[in-house]
Amino acid sequence: MDVVFLHGAGRGAHDEDALMVESLAQELGEGYAVHYPRLPEEDDGGDRRWFEAIDAALAQAAPPVVLVAHSAGGYVLLRYLTSRRLTTPIAAICLIAVPFPGGDAAWTFEGFELASDLDQRLPADAAVRLYASEDDATVPFAHRDLYAAGIPRARVRTTTGGHQLGDDLRAVADDIRALV
Repeated sequence: MDVVFLHGAGRGAHDEDALMVESLAQELGEGYAVHYPRLPEEDDGGDRRWFEAIDAALAQAAPPVVLVAHSAGGYVLLRYLTSRRLTTPIAAICLIAVPFPGGDAAWTFEGFELASDLDQRLPADAAVRLYASEDDATVPFAHRDLYAAGIPRARVRTTTGGHQLGDDLRAVADDIRALV
């Protein structure tokens, strides 16, 4: 089973999220290949460069694919999934500490938005899991519940370890194994 992990945004995010990816790969063990593409660090060009990187990652993965995304990478993944007609079967979508557009003043700005019919636009057969830590100082915990309201089929998990989940993705790995 192929898993594609999309890191958060900003300079150094790929390196910072690498420990999460290592944890996920270790916890999943044999039978899973975790792909970790380097996404654009700058946000110039809008979604285009991110979408191209996601296209390339999906092209290299064997379907059905499990998508795992952290922070702003999760937001971009949702924009990607809701704006493209996918041919790659998606088994599951696991979103970790993803900011919700308009979820609070810090996350309210022009161009940061998602479709109001988010759930209907996501791949119909994909299971959705939402993870957030109550002690996250970057993305408020309440954002997870805003996503849960917008994606009623999603199951939620409360974690610990702040924004990076303490670099311990055991809960995510457990869910992936249970789902596929």
